[in-house]
Amino acid sequence: MTMKQILFSGVIGLFLSLVGTPLLIKLLARRGYGQFIRDDGPRNHHSKRGTPTMGGIAFILATVLAYVLTKLITGEQPSFSGVLVLFLFAGMGLVGFLDDYIKIVKQRSLGLRAKAKMAGQLIVGIAFALLALSFEDARQLTPASTKLSFTQDFGWALPPVLFVVWALFMILAMSNGVNLTDGLDGLATGASVMVFGAYVFICVWEYQESCAHIATAGPGCYEVRDPLDLAVVAAALMGACFGFLWWNTSPAKIFMGDTGSLALGGALAGLAICSRTELLLAILGGLFVLITMSVVIQVGSFRLTGKRVFKMAPLQHHFELKGWSEVLVVVRFWIIQGMCAIVGVGIFYAGWAASK
Repeated sequence: MTMKQILFSGVIGLFLSLVGTPLLIKLLARRGYGQFIRDDGPRNHHSKRGTPTMGGIAFILATVLAYVLTKLITGEQPSFSGVLVLFLFAGMGLVGFLDDYIKIVKQRSLGLRAKAKMAGQLIVGIAFALLALSFEDARQLTPASTKLSFTQDFGWALPPVLFVVWALFMILAMSNGVNLTDGLDGLATGASVMVFGAYVFICVWEYQESCAHIATAGPGCYEVRDPLDLAVVAAALMGACFGFLWWNTSPAKIFMGDTGSLALGGALAGLAICSRTELLLAILGGLFVLITMSVVIQVGSFRLTGKRVFKMAPLQHHFELKGWSEVLVVVRFWIIQGMCAIVGVGIFYAGWAASK
């Protein structure tokens, strides 16, 4: 039943997103919920004005339904870890939805006020972090650990308050990282598919090498509460994003909006925290880190020296202004993200092999 759950989850998520997204496109177009394009962006993006946005609704619903239907079909019980990751995923998506809705209805390109948007993210993030330290299983494991982790937990346990701060940092960093990456058709969606695919492998491996299995207990085994269910969630996310990519790739028929980008960032952070691979996420999701750093460098350089390092930040727009076509930038950035995912999985496996 192990692999059936993962297979069902991925296939159902793919199907629901592939079929549901065009229905959402028609609904949003009928209501006139189109993208508001800022004037300070690349000029060739002005042609995208009016394209339906808030497409994240499609893959959020597809992911949650895929998980629920998988449990009903297989007769397996949901786990606290899986439900918590989905809570963080949907909760951050709700904050993004409010932001998108204000952009569309009030025609205000910045959406929610910065303080209101941050407050929403903090409420969802703190709730996740506190709940993740609850619900002990028979082995006294909670969905999250207060220790820092790379390929496994290491070092001393953090006080609960510091763990909440650390979890918030990860959630905010990844949510805003995906948000910054979502500037070109299909870029963030395709990159997310690769990272979720990597997490399917990682969580299946953690399940097979779990310390809960007497046959594999010993050096290198994983003290992760619900690794199999995390793989089911990751498969649902991968399938739903893959289906959405059919409609989101260039020329995009729909944009994910902040609804989708904040949700995906939350899901990535949740998977990393619950699978004990927090620091490894910086490698697995290397493209998101790279693009975020380009903004930090650009802002820092301008404030310190009055000069800009890039023609425009985030980084993808720099290459657009250098003359690269949008499709060329997306494909090459996908290649970079693919290499990051492969390297991250390789490091994860090497960590396991070294412990044997």
